[in-house]
Amino acid sequence: MEQISFFLNFQNLEVAKLYLFGPVKFLDLLIVLMVIDIITGVMKAVKLKDLRSRSALFGYARKIAIFGIIIVANIVDRILDLNGMVATTTVLFYIANEALSIVENASRIGLKVPPVIMEKLRGFDEHGPEENKKESE
Repeated sequence: MEQISFFLNFQNLEVAKLYLFGPVKFLDLLIVLMVIDIITGVMKAVKLKDLRSRSALFGYARKIAIFGIIIVANIVDRILDLNGMVATTTVLFYIANEALSIVENASRIGLKVPPVIMEKLRGFDEHGPEENKKESE
């Protein structure tokens, strides 16, 4: 009987990453920010006594979906021959989104956040996209 062995090394991971995500810059930073966001989100939930597995599961699923969106952006880049412009822009958008989430979690945990940033965060809470849309109609 033949023995089947799967040899997984760093080069195989790099090839898979290059195939799926292309020459996307800042992907590693996005992964680090996602991990920090998960940690601060759990800390916030523990502090507010609002720790629910279903909410966490949906949050993790959203983070996995982000990678799917980046893969689709990479495919669009390849089809339109844009040299990674769409995928890189997508990654930068999600980096900004994760950074905003980390700052929001940190403020709710009780860490000091500069007043200017807190004011902008309150502006997001008060004037979300739904309210702005209603006001313009």
